[in-house]
Order: sequence, then C-alpha cells, then structure tokens
Amino acid sequence: MIDEVGLRSILSQNIKQHRYRKGWSQAKLAEEVGISTNYLSDIETKRGWVSPLTLVNLANALEIDVFELFRPERSVPEDLLNTVNKCLDDFSTSLRISFEKALVDSMNKTRKNL
Repeated sequence: MIDEVGLRSILSQNIKQHRYRKGWSQAKLAEEVGISTNYLSDIETKRGWVSPLTLVNLANALEIDVFELFRPERSVPEDLLNTVNKCLDDFSTSLRISFEKALVDSMNKTRKNL
C-alpha cells in the first residue's frame, strides 16, 4: 500500500520524466499548463500538491493520460534522464555545427562558380 509521500514521489518523478521526454524546461511546462514555475518546482520536488484541474492540464500538456502520472513503473532514475538529455544536447550541438559548416562550404563553392 502506498502512502502520501510515495504518491508524491511517483507523481514528481513521472512529471519530470515526461517533461524531459518532450525536452521542456520547467518554465515551458509551467507556461503550457498555466501555472507558475515555482509551483511546478514545488510539485516536482514533492513540496506541493495538485488540484484535479492541474492534473488534467499537466497530462494534456504532456500528451498523456492522467493515470500515467501515477504509474510507479514508469519512473526512470533522474541521473539516467540527465545523462540522456546531455547526450542529446551534445548531439544537437554537433549536428548544428556540421550543418552550418556544410552550408558555409556550399555557399563558398557557389560564390566561386559565379
């Protein structure tokens, strides 16, 4: 049987997991839900609780069903999520740099041919 602390923990982990999956900051999710960033931070750190309307708005913004926010088996260790997000950021940066270099090279070749 789960207690309130356990339920808050599951909820906070699942919100973070789904927010990370979308690549959103707390500020972005808070804006989508219509709540303050401080309030979302309180929810994600188990200091705050949510109304039914906020739960519905969170689920809609994250594009999941409300019950997904309470599924304990969906939680992923935060350090793993942070590592994956760091790798994605690094990859994105590398891809952007490669694209910019290819674009500059292409523009230079076009200029030479004119």
